[in-house]
Amino acid sequence: MLSECNIGFGITGSFCTFDKILPQIKLLKDKGANVTPVFSYNSQNLNTRFYEAKDFVRDVKNITGNEGFFTIQDSEKVGPGKLFDVMIIAPCTGNTLAKLANGITDSPVLMAAKAHLRNEKPLVIAISTNDGLSMNFQNVGKLMNVKNIYFVPFGQDDYIKKTNSLVAHLDLIEPTIIQAINGKQIQPVLK
Repeated sequence: MLSECNIGFGITGSFCTFDKILPQIKLLKDKGANVTPVFSYNSQNLNTRFYEAKDFVRDVKNITGNEGFFTIQDSEKVGPGKLFDVMIIAPCTGNTLAKLANGITDSPVLMAAKAHLRNEKPLVIAISTNDGLSMNFQNVGKLMNVKNIYFVPFGQDDYIKKTNSLVAHLDLIEPTIIQAINGKQIQPVLK
């Protein structure tokens, strides 16, 4: 199903998730997909206790074999070029989720998503945010009802210490993408 599929892989700054998305990118690549990374400014520039930015970008490039997009100008090409069959944002921070829900395109990932959606192709969201059940809950609901937007199933990652936190089940990225290509939301969404 994914053989020769062109997948845009938007990466935003949920840094604690970076080590978990690398195997998912590799899985898509191993299935024969052409994966093009799109880096938010934070994911490409901020060094954290989880990863040095340059090392993370290098590792993603090595897995995908693609240079990727680093600027809004690069990402503008996605729409007119019809570059992706499907795009995923993983991890998708609460900041990116809120901006997407409100039409703000101030990063390479958001511009690529906007440009991709104009082609009426599926956009998959793998949420990773500490405020998914508080300030961002309305944005989750808003995007759940938008045509061509699909969610990787998600749940609370630590309901005792972080009661409002939501995180996608990243091992479900591939089946979510396949369902989204077929115009269906994988179920159940809440796990």
